[in-house]
Amino acid sequence: MKSKYASMFAISLLLVLCSLLFIACDLEALDSGAFKTFDYKLQGTWVTNDPDTTYSGKLVITSDRITITGYGESQTPARWGNDAERPFRDFIKGAALKGYSEEGYFYIEDGGLLQTGIPYTYWDDSPPPDYGKVQFLRFSFGGRQETLRKQ
Repeated sequence: MKSKYASMFAISLLLVLCSLLFIACDLEALDSGAFKTFDYKLQGTWVTNDPDTTYSGKLVITSDRITITGYGESQTPARWGNDAERPFRDFIKGAALKGYSEEGYFYIEDGGLLQTGIPYTYWDDSPPPDYGKVQFLRFSFGGRQETLRKQ
């Protein structure tokens, strides 16, 4: 009878220790930023709002990834252009990069390094005639504002 209780105790102790190990690993991942995500309202596909703008591109945002397309070097005008104004110019295009949003900033990992936060402004509107909800994101690059609209 004692051996039955001893083996049940040993199994219970082993389960408790394994559970503590998993909890410790999850807490370590949480502290390292592994569970940071883009705010839910930012997730989706965003396109350049102004069709007549110098730069055009698209962002596809999932819970923890951002894919940047467009905004190519060739969009900067050759004679009078300032490439510092080109949105997301220092990021790889067309690849799903790790990232998250926090307190009005986008944080994107590129080349294995977490880049400096990019400030953004989010707002929504319900304009006539259909009064449907329209969502916007605005960034500033080299003093030039870039506004995107959620599709």
